[in-house]
Amino acid sequence: MRKFNQKLPFLINPPVQGRRRFLKIGGVALAASFAGTAIAAVPTTATPERRLRLYNIHTGEQSTPIYWADGAYQDEGLAQIDRLLRDYRSDEVSRIDTGLLDLLNTLSASLDTQESLHVISGYRSPATNAMLRERSGGVAKHSLHMDGLAIDIRVPGRNLSDVRRAAIALNGGGVGYYPDSDFVHVDVGRVRIW
Repeated sequence: MRKFNQKLPFLINPPVQGRRRFLKIGGVALAASFAGTAIAAVPTTATPERRLRLYNIHTGEQSTPIYWADGAYQDEGLAQIDRLLRDYRSDEVSRIDTGLLDLLNTLSASLDTQESLHVISGYRSPATNAMLRERSGGVAKHSLHMDGLAIDIRVPGRNLSDVRRAAIALNGGGVGYYPDSDFVHVDVGRVRIW
C-alpha cells in the first residue's frame, strides 16, 4: 500500500497544527458559496471511502475506482488511476501522488458534482514534456506532471472559472487557468496561482 501524502493531512484527521488550516479552507469555500459561486463547503467529515470519477479525453477511457477505504489507500484503485492518467503519447505509466488524488476528491466534493473529471493531461514522461516544451512556452522544464504531482482538467457542467475558484480555495498547491485551452491545472506543489 502507498503511504499517506503528508501534504494534505487535513483530509483524514487533522492534527492540532493543521486544524486552523482546515478551518480556514472550509471558511474560504463557505464564504465563496455565499458569494454566489458554484463552490460548496469542503466536507468536514471523513468518508469511509474515496473514489474519483475520471475520463481521459485522449483515450476515451473512464473509471470510477475506490482508491482509499478502511483507513488505507487501495492498491487496485491506485493502479487503475495510474493507468488512466498515463502518458497517452508514450503509454508510460507512473505513480500518481496520493495527495493529488485527495485534492481532486475534495475539489469534486467542493464543486458538488457527480460528473467525471475530464483529464487533459496527467502523467507526462520526460520525453513528452520536452516535446511539449518545444511547442509551447507555457510548459515548465521540470513540470510536476513528470512526477505525478499535477493534472490538467475540466469539469462538465461547471464553468471553468468556478473550477479555478474552487481549486484556489482549497489552498492545496498550484492552480493555473487556461481558458483558451479549456482547462485548469491543479498540482500539489507549492501554493501559487497563474
